[in-house]
Amino acid sequence: MHDKRSARVLIMAGGTGGHVFPGLAVAHCLQEAHVDVAWLGTQRGIEAELVPAKHIPLNTLEVEGVRGRGPKALMRAPLLLWRSISQALRVMRQFQPDVVLGMGGFASAPGGVAARLKGIPIIVHEQNAIAGTTNRIVSRFATRVLSGFPDALPRAQWCGNPLRPEILALQEPQQRLKDRRGQARLLVLGGSRGAKAVNQLIPAAVALIDPSLRPNILHQAGGSHAAMTKAVYATLAVDARVVPFIDDMADAYAWADFVICRAGALTVAEVAAAGVGALFIPFPYAIDDHQTANGQWLVDRGGALLRQQSTVTAQALSDVILDIASHPEKRLRMAIAARDGAKSDAAATVSSVCMEYLNVGS
Repeated sequence: MHDKRSARVLIMAGGTGGHVFPGLAVAHCLQEAHVDVAWLGTQRGIEAELVPAKHIPLNTLEVEGVRGRGPKALMRAPLLLWRSISQALRVMRQFQPDVVLGMGGFASAPGGVAARLKGIPIIVHEQNAIAGTTNRIVSRFATRVLSGFPDALPRAQWCGNPLRPEILALQEPQQRLKDRRGQARLLVLGGSRGAKAVNQLIPAAVALIDPSLRPNILHQAGGSHAAMTKAVYATLAVDARVVPFIDDMADAYAWADFVICRAGALTVAEVAAAGVGALFIPFPYAIDDHQTANGQWLVDRGGALLRQQSTVTAQALSDVILDIASHPEKRLRMAIAARDGAKSDAAATVSSVCMEYLNVGS
């Protein structure tokens, strides 16, 4: 039973870290303002682990995506959707949110429909430069629409992507990089699940560089790829520190002179906020090729380079790495441009928009 005067926000986000981590950043801001926060997600997504760890109540729906799953999945879709809407309606009745915040992922569609049926204000935040299916649908009847990139959705207010406060607290690149000497520091992010192509391509590229000119490498390879990636570096006689995961990403960005990574919305936002230049290799199978659009936004501002996985070679990548490693002034220019493109107050903006619709005392 909730205090009748408590303000309540239900966050709908799930599936991947790209939806969940921004939602957690907003949840932190709301909780700091003494708002009661609950979560709507699925049992199979990353939220099932991350949300309870932050002591936020997690309500789960039985829901799954049907895009690209074939005709049988499409035939079952109406039944599955109605079941998940019914489950979401039950959550709405129990938690009685003043506003719901949809961050994307499977749970956001039935949750958004349930909120509409209950007359609850709906705020949508789209993280990617090309909006996902769920947010495209829910944004049509949302009360407010926010976006991580400009023009991602009609009616969207561009506010950036909510980030963890420790990344936002990093020194500006002018201070952080001004006294750097010696080997350039290259941070490689293969992703939490590991990007096999990146994990194989980077060692091969660095092996083509004269050992005296190679950067100092920290490589996050993903849990199931770390051992194999270590073996590839060892076989090629390239020194690198390979880890499955990096728990403290703020520390890793602070250490780095340059980053090679995919171009997920959250990664692009973190690179910009940290103020570090990047080479993006977008995931080639992302829906609607949204990672290319994400990365291109920072490329256009001078904060990053972009190469497509399908066309980049080890030699071409080696040339880029050597050029960046050999020119600290270029690294600094890119880092400053990246930082200038950051929207550092996104979490506060999203939470303040939510708070406009709170009915405290009702």
